[in-house]
Amino acid sequence: MPHHDLCMIDRKKGFTPEIGRLVSMMDYARHTTEEAIRGLAVDQLDFHMDDKSNSIGMLLHHMSSIERAFQIMTFQERELNDAEWEELETSIELGEKARTVIQGRDLDYYWSELCLVRAKTLDDLREKDDTWLEKVTPFGWDEKANHYFKWFHVMEDEISHRGQILMIKRRLTT
Repeated sequence: MPHHDLCMIDRKKGFTPEIGRLVSMMDYARHTTEEAIRGLAVDQLDFHMDDKSNSIGMLLHHMSSIERAFQIMTFQERELNDAEWEELETSIELGEKARTVIQGRDLDYYWSELCLVRAKTLDDLREKDDTWLEKVTPFGWDEKANHYFKWFHVMEDEISHRGQILMIKRRLTT
């Protein structure tokens, strides 16, 4: 994608106006994530700053799992079922189990996972309209949020973790 397109929050062909703007922001966030992880080797993706920290690979896996969860919560307008939660729980919650399970994968694995999940998000967003963005549904235990906020949350989660990725990269000892 040409860089000049990344700096325009605007309509996008195939999407309604507001969804296009949201997709523009998601594209920019994903581009900067791609730039941050380009060229990382498996040992760099698995690096931990200490015994309680997340690795870059864990954060990338988390990003794709969060997006998958929000696909279910927004496009299907339901909570995750037990099987879906069991599949995504480790990478959503991170922690000790994730530190032992999410490792040994190369950058192509994580990038492919992120791209496949995003492709499904974009396909589903093409089928929605701006009114859908405003629909309010349950969020968390006691909150309500519209779909626009939920997809903003997915994007800000990625941006936050990209900051962590950049910090981890500065501390790499491998």
